[in-house]
Amino acid sequence: MACLDFIPWWCNFSAPMGKDMAFVKILGVYDWSGNNPIFPELWLAPKFLPFHPGKFWCLTRMVYLPMAYLYGKKFVGPITPTILALREEIYGTCYVKIDWSKARNACAKEDLLCPRTDMQNAVWTSLYRCVEPVLSSWPVNKLRDRALYNLMEHIHYEDENTQYVCICALNKALNMFCCWVENPNSNAFKHHLARIPDFLWLSEDGMKAQVYDGCQSWETAFIIQAFCATDLVNEYIPTIQRAYEFMKHSQLLRNHPGDQSYWHRHRSKGSWTLSSADNGWAVSDTTGEALKAVLLLSNIASNHIGDPIERERLHDAADCLLSYLVGHLGCMFYRWGLLFD
Repeated sequence: MACLDFIPWWCNFSAPMGKDMAFVKILGVYDWSGNNPIFPELWLAPKFLPFHPGKFWCLTRMVYLPMAYLYGKKFVGPITPTILALREEIYGTCYVKIDWSKARNACAKEDLLCPRTDMQNAVWTSLYRCVEPVLSSWPVNKLRDRALYNLMEHIHYEDENTQYVCICALNKALNMFCCWVENPNSNAFKHHLARIPDFLWLSEDGMKAQVYDGCQSWETAFIIQAFCATDLVNEYIPTIQRAYEFMKHSQLLRNHPGDQSYWHRHRSKGSWTLSSADNGWAVSDTTGEALKAVLLLSNIASNHIGDPIERERLHDAADCLLSYLVGHLGCMFYRWGLLFD
């Protein structure tokens, strides 16, 4: 039973690390009833409500999205002899006799970084025992079916507008799970598989996975600024040329398609992402530094660095930065979704 004390902490969605361990439930080595509710129905709530997921910070929202879908589906893969062996090894007791209601709040003291208050426990217990049974039973579960369809629409939108890279490695993995659960033979799942190498790199002690697909635009902007500040441009003309071409190709030249308020998106035209144009998520910091870099290069003769970036694209970048202003609070940092819509 020792393992049971800490397994719920790292595979429960409501725990800080739980979003990384969704696969234990899909694999069938942890029961969905040992999970505090992640309601997909919240996405159907009126948008003016302060708890609508569209008002979450973008990273929180894009991780909550597939988490809610997987929770709503409660999908479990085939129970093979390997899965049965894992259950026996992890828990050391009969799997079907585990009290999952109790297990959902179990946590090793070493991992209990932020203990929940009695009020929080009461709220979670009420949602678990009173609200979830109603939402998952007929005929109210028709609302859940509608919510899951809506969630999958948003998941596909995120995938297609980031070329299946997604906002980070975490929601990419979860989105890929969702596409597989929806249809293991779908083109969406195959596209996800093709972009996995974007997050992998080989170090001296083995394969690693990055949190993000890279920070190429962010770092290249600073490299250009460093060259310009140290008068080394003339010594490294070929390098500057390639860096300039990369920055021009990395700028986002269009806004996200469709009704941006429906998809909870902000303007992206003229911006730069942290990594490349494929990522699709505008970053205010990168946009500011990239704009500064290309402006510095505009003072250098074109026969050294190539054709200058179009003035209209510089205007788009400035307009995009201005769109991030939030009254007297200044400019939102990192990414547009950091503050409420």
